[in-house]
Amino acid sequence: MSANPVETPLPPPDFEREGKRYAHTAPDVQGWAIYELSEDREQFVNILEASSCRRILQECGDGLPDALSKTIFSEQERTRTEPWKVDPPQERAYWKRLAKMLATKSLDEDEPTTADQAAKTILHRIVRRYAEEIVGTFKIPTFRFARRFLTFFFGRLLNAAGGRTFTSLFSKKILLQEKLLVRGYVDHVRKLSKQGTVVMVPTHFSNLDSILIGYALDQVAGLPAMSFGAGLNLYNTGYTAYFMNRLGAYRVDRRKRNPLYMTTLKMMSKLLIQRGVPSLFFPGGTRSRSGELETKLKMGLLGTAVEAQRARYQQGRDDKVFIVPVILSYPFVLEAQFLIEQHLRREGQDRYIKAKDSFHSLRSILKFIWGVFSKGNEITISLGQPMDVVGNRVDSDGKSYAMSGRHVSTREYFRDQHGKVNKDLQRESEYTRLLANRIVARYHADGIVLPSHLVSYTAYAMLERSFPKDDLYAILRLPAEDFYFRTDALIKVMTQIRDRLLDMELEGNAKVSNELREAPDRILAHAIDSIGNYHIDKPLKYDSRGRLVSDNFSMLYYYHNRLSTYHLKSRVRWPKEMIGDERKE
Repeated sequence: MSANPVETPLPPPDFEREGKRYAHTAPDVQGWAIYELSEDREQFVNILEASSCRRILQECGDGLPDALSKTIFSEQERTRTEPWKVDPPQERAYWKRLAKMLATKSLDEDEPTTADQAAKTILHRIVRRYAEEIVGTFKIPTFRFARRFLTFFFGRLLNAAGGRTFTSLFSKKILLQEKLLVRGYVDHVRKLSKQGTVVMVPTHFSNLDSILIGYALDQVAGLPAMSFGAGLNLYNTGYTAYFMNRLGAYRVDRRKRNPLYMTTLKMMSKLLIQRGVPSLFFPGGTRSRSGELETKLKMGLLGTAVEAQRARYQQGRDDKVFIVPVILSYPFVLEAQFLIEQHLRREGQDRYIKAKDSFHSLRSILKFIWGVFSKGNEITISLGQPMDVVGNRVDSDGKSYAMSGRHVSTREYFRDQHGKVNKDLQRESEYTRLLANRIVARYHADGIVLPSHLVSYTAYAMLERSFPKDDLYAILRLPAEDFYFRTDALIKVMTQIRDRLLDMELEGNAKVSNELREAPDRILAHAIDSIGNYHIDKPLKYDSRGRLVSDNFSMLYYYHNRLSTYHLKSRVRWPKEMIGDERKE
């Protein structure tokens, strides 16, 4: 591997389409599946209740009273220890009354009931309550207002207006598609969205992800609105609750971990997909605290896509469910400091000692706020290679191809030995694991590496290499103000890693932004200009003497982690001197 920069810049891959805004595939909002579902909400709630109860009865068998008892107890504990404003009124009294009914086998009705009848009736009451809470609505006027508001919000956040002055912040010349970039298999996905049901499975780094992805897919990629899960805690605030209740989101209460609730929630996802509503959920389950790409995905919601496809085949339908990995590439993450500290406390426990909080003057805070609004930034959303529900590659006509390149029929995966499509949850759980592994592979192959990722990765790798006897927590305890990175060494190491990424791109195992094809000094300039925009304590910056320094090693580690799962350090030829130490100079 050469340590020298490539002489001739390589052309960008064909899949990159910069600055393009697509015409909408379905401009009539009233024809969207999510709107039709909202108009049919009452019937859908009934179906969700009935389907969930059937599944619970199948899973519990004779153990239903015990499952009900555990559920009611957990709900009583929740209402006692963790009440929320969004909770229904008199909720503690409701669960206390159900506990009494279960104990006495009495439903306060005139007709006598058996213990089995009482248990099933209580089950339906609980599941109905959950179903009514989970299923949202979609109101067209609210959606259109949200479109206008988010155009303003993201335009200001990314400074999509052409100028850099204070007045430009209020310019109406918004070129959002030049700053909020949707790349990858966009044309491919647009075509598939007309043939079947698209399920987006994004990486998860920020609380902005759901809104940002939903907005970009609608206004930049031209796709219909998708149903997505939103934490019930977001409904605690009146304004937030108003919009979330009317934008097609279904409510997810993470306080509820009992099997009855989880079954109802998963059934909600399955029925949405089965019905044909485009969906979005984060298979990693929560934001990446470390900054890494997800490598272990949760099987619950992924499994609902597999079940929905099988159910369609059982209904005699041929339309397919298409899984699309979505990879977010941020040059910065708004919550980075909070997330990495959570990760380090959880993983390191008493080995992690948080650095002393820095004091920031009013001048530095105002300078930071101005930097947020006055510097242009880009966020890249990459649509990865679409696949079917067992992880096979899918072409733009919806045909599936195995790893060998052979055309395969997805329906055949769900047939029994007699050729009949049948339900086999054990078999489908294995398909879900295969799908999860393929999604993780596409996260790495289709996610776009930015200059800030490369330079952060390089700088922390140099730090790590310079203190080989120290573990992570010992390195993070080093006083960052006493060290600086030798720029010539950083460029040598960065160039080797960049060249490896370019090789991986040719192999189909990575994608890089156009800036990474530029000269190394320009890559470094791009990175320093973007990575510090949203942080007062900057992961990397130039100090007053022109040296490359870090205000915070834990933040540098967070941004380094974006490339940590690519395993890029093994073939690097390390310079002898990489880190300068002021204490020895």
